[in-house]
Amino acid sequence: MPDAAHPFVTRFAPSPTGRLHRGHAYSALTAWTAARQAHGRFLLRIEDIDATRCRPPFEAAIHQDLAWLGLDWETPVLRQSEHIADYEAAIARLQARDLVYRCFRTRREIAEESARAPHGPMEAWRGAALPADQEARRLAAGEPFAWRLSLDAAAQALGGFEALTFLEEGAGPGGETGTIAARPELGGDVVLARKDVGVAYHLAVVVDDARQGVTHVIRGCDLFEAAHVQRLLQALLDLPCPVYRHHQLRVGPDGKRYAKRDRAETLAELRDRGMSAQTLRRELGFD
Repeated sequence: MPDAAHPFVTRFAPSPTGRLHRGHAYSALTAWTAARQAHGRFLLRIEDIDATRCRPPFEAAIHQDLAWLGLDWETPVLRQSEHIADYEAAIARLQARDLVYRCFRTRREIAEESARAPHGPMEAWRGAALPADQEARRLAAGEPFAWRLSLDAAAQALGGFEALTFLEEGAGPGGETGTIAARPELGGDVVLARKDVGVAYHLAVVVDDARQGVTHVIRGCDLFEAAHVQRLLQALLDLPCPVYRHHQLRVGPDGKRYAKRDRAETLAELRDRGMSAQTLRRELGFD
């Protein structure tokens, strides 16, 4: 249990790739309210490692929207783009232990290979490093590659995944709660870094949660499966494992969850048509 010596710390970590909508508001309010009830700390983290999609105006809008909702947070705000060296150092640690490998396959090639494979839907793609001469030839030709985590090497390093667990105080999409046995194999050999983004989500998240002393990760249940591979990375990098508290997703009148890609009505648009923050909070089940 959190106490004065080990305070409750949680965060809201949006990516500035668009404007916030009701779903974001619900998640931010859930984490902020939990921190207040626990007399703990609430952090805002800007996950802007994807330079191809993140935009400064969206980042400024995140601050504006959260302030409109009545939230406050600690400063300075951590921006992932300012900590690339730390993520690269984490990847270097994994490289030194031969836990990652260069993968030259494109997303399309992997998708096509997975579609042809005779495995079930719960299994995911796994590969291996190329022979040294082939890898050297492709590197010399300037071919792009991604660093993938090797599940086989990780399992060997840890003596298997049986001892990996995490505590779920909320519920996953299937009602999963309590002590959960981590199953990183569900994600396959995940990408940890690639040329267009640099570092990938899973690695940056575990590094930042440890750096910021996050004790409780509160987020939507659409990210429940991410906890499995993140638990593995925590073990490989000797980082603490926070408590997870996944919540159900908000859905619109059509029954679909709010999403940027579906052009869900933004908080700015709600303000423009006269909705107050108090009304929205009440609609979302707060206040």
